[in-house]
Amino acid sequence: MTAIFKREFKSYFTSPIGYAILVASLLVFGIMFSSMYAAGSAEIAGIFSNIFTVIAFMVVIIPILTMRLLSEEKRLKTDQALLTAPVGVSAIVLGKFFAAFLMFAVSVSITLIFQIIVSCYVSADWMVYLNCLIGMLLFGGALIAIGLFISSLTESPMVAVICSFAVSLALLMLDFAGYLINNSLVTKLIGWISFSGRYNAFTSGVFDYSNAVFFLSVTAVFLFFAVRVLESKRWA
Repeated sequence: MTAIFKREFKSYFTSPIGYAILVASLLVFGIMFSSMYAAGSAEIAGIFSNIFTVIAFMVVIIPILTMRLLSEEKRLKTDQALLTAPVGVSAIVLGKFFAAFLMFAVSVSITLIFQIIVSCYVSADWMVYLNCLIGMLLFGGALIAIGLFISSLTESPMVAVICSFAVSLALLMLDFAGYLINNSLVTKLIGWISFSGRYNAFTSGVFDYSNAVFFLSVTAVFLFFAVRVLESKRWA
C-alpha cells in the first residue's frame, strides 16, 4: 500500500494537477479570508459554509483528484499488471484513496496560514476553525471514496470526472429536493442522508459524533465497492 500511495501522491506533482489545485486553494481561500478580514470579522464558519467555497472544493476539485486513480490504469492497460502484483486489492484501493485524501487535506490545510494571519489582528475562535476543518476533511473523504468508486467503473478519466462532478453536485444540492417535496417521510429521509446538512453542523461549531460516523461509513462503503469492482476484474 505504501508504494502505491507514494506513487499516486507523487503523480500529482509530476503533472499540473497538484500545482493547479494548490493555486486554486490559495486563490479561493485567500479571497474569502481577505474579505472576512476587511469586514473586521472573525466568523470563520462563514468561509467554510459559503456555497462558493464548498462547491469549489467538494464539487470541482475532488472529481479532478479522483478521475485518474483507477480509470487511467485501465486506459493505459496497466491495471492487469497492477492486479497481478504481489499486493492485495484492498491495499491498491487504500493506497490510491489516501494519496488523493492527503492531496485534498494539504489544499484545505492552507487555511491554517490565513487563520494564523487573521488571528494576529482579530480575536479568532480556534475551536470553530478546527470543527470546520474536520468537517470539510470528513466530507471530502466521503466524496473522494465515491469518486474513486466511479473511477473504477470506467477507463475514461473524462467520464469519471463528469460523473463524479454530477454525483457530488447532486449530493450537495439534495436539501433542495426536500424543500420541493411536500412529504414528511421523504423530507426526513433526505435530512438523514443530507451531506450538506451534516457538513453544516460542523460549521456551526458543533461536533456531533453521528455526523462523523456517517461520513466515515460512506467512505468505508464506497471503498468496499471499489475493492469489489477490482476483485471482479482480477478474476475475470
